[in-house]
Amino acid sequence: MQEAEESWVPHLLGFILPIITIAGIYQGGYWAFSGFVYALGICPFIDYFAPERAPVRREVSTRAWNGLLYSHALFFYACIAVLLWRANSDGFTIPVILGGLSVGIVGGISGIINAHESGHRKKGSLIWRVARLNMFMVLYSHFTTEHNHGHHRNYATELDPASSPAGRGLWTQIVMTIPKQYKSAWKTHSDKGKTGLRNPILHSTILQGFFIAGLYLLSSAVLFAFLIQAALAIILLEFVNYMQHYGLRREVGERHTEYHSWEHRGVWSRWTLLELPLHPAHHLKASTPMWDLQAYEDSPQLPSGYYVCFWLAIFPPIWKRVMGKRIEQLSA
Repeated sequence: MQEAEESWVPHLLGFILPIITIAGIYQGGYWAFSGFVYALGICPFIDYFAPERAPVRREVSTRAWNGLLYSHALFFYACIAVLLWRANSDGFTIPVILGGLSVGIVGGISGIINAHESGHRKKGSLIWRVARLNMFMVLYSHFTTEHNHGHHRNYATELDPASSPAGRGLWTQIVMTIPKQYKSAWKTHSDKGKTGLRNPILHSTILQGFFIAGLYLLSSAVLFAFLIQAALAIILLEFVNYMQHYGLRREVGERHTEYHSWEHRGVWSRWTLLELPLHPAHHLKASTPMWDLQAYEDSPQLPSGYYVCFWLAIFPPIWKRVMGKRIEQLSA
């Protein structure tokens, strides 16, 4: 396995997407689709040809790494702001719809992947609160509860709604997992005695409802643009959940290992997605910050980076055929 010492600097590449998105929506017209085209049209090619290697870091500036997270959040909020400004100015036009799709990609990365990392920090800290705000802005506030207290305990078992068994397609998984994760997050708080009207999941849902109502009072175009970006961000989140544990199973109560998550070491996915592809390391110790994540020699490997795998997964027959061969090799 090739190793190379890396700093935080290559992760600045992750800001290309929100910058393109902001510029495209501000320019107007079909330029608003630039972020989407870049992320899902150009990045898969870069991802496919990018070298694979595990990071080695000897000196770490935690301030710089945390600065990346705060900066991603600010770019995400700026993308939403320029989208809503454009929708309020132009109405619910095709360019606004395309801009919503571009912002949805930013929401999936600068918003949700960022929140995934920050949501494991100390509860109540500023960076943890930023994570909660990020999830609020994609109408998925229950994610931190379900991810931290449900998914990490049950991943790769039949109890985890975010872990797909082999043979299930992406779209079936998405339809099944979204309500189940909400229900699981609700149950997490109920089991701690916060039942009924005292359940924090209910509180966040009500707040999201008021926020949506406020957007509607501005204009229906603003509301619809916001809902488009939130919907796509959620779909991307559940695509990632689907891909990271697809077909890898352990019994309830069985010790989890590096064999229960898919890994990928391609530098483009790693650098632009906040080291998320080193997922086995994240599950072995959830509190490990992204700069300390390592690759495991024996972890199951995805066929390519996350950008490429997106196009495989949205066509379930292709995804099942490609991943089925890899699952067979693991059990051989």
